[in-house]
Amino acid sequence: MNSDFRQLKDKAAARLFTKYPALVEKWAKKASIMTFSDVPWSPVTTNADQWRLALVTTGGVHLKSQTPFDMFDPAGDPTFREIPDNISLSDLMITHNYYNHRDADKDMNIILPLSRVAELKQSREIKSVNLRHFSFMGHITDHHIDTLINETAPKVAAALQKDGVHAVILTPG
Repeated sequence: MNSDFRQLKDKAAARLFTKYPALVEKWAKKASIMTFSDVPWSPVTTNADQWRLALVTTGGVHLKSQTPFDMFDPAGDPTFREIPDNISLSDLMITHNYYNHRDADKDMNIILPLSRVAELKQSREIKSVNLRHFSFMGHITDHHIDTLINETAPKVAAALQKDGVHAVILTPG
């Protein structure tokens, strides 16, 4: 299938799913969704006012100066982009055809709430905001799932741990 046509088809499907949630429910009944019984869990041991907070999104957000996520591979793009905390929202963009991000294009805080976490720090509800955040493209299938689970996600987890992050807000795309 021509990649331009496939991209148009994907964007049209995202808009239809947004407008008609019943279509999503019908699709989800047939979808093969991975489940895990051994999810690692770290209980909260400190109050939020002691946390260093980071953001992780699967919304395909990246700096305009960074390489966009690969929209030509039907299996998605298992890589990630590092987003500095001190970046202007106007320096960000979204490359992701698998959801309708028109509203997020107008207000990036919808998908990567940098201004909101800064407000949490300002009001001392959290101790600090991490100096970097991470973005993935949420549409990952086939052979890229293994790459995501065994390579890229562990790299991000290790980076967050190294940074001393206590909590992460995950926003889906």
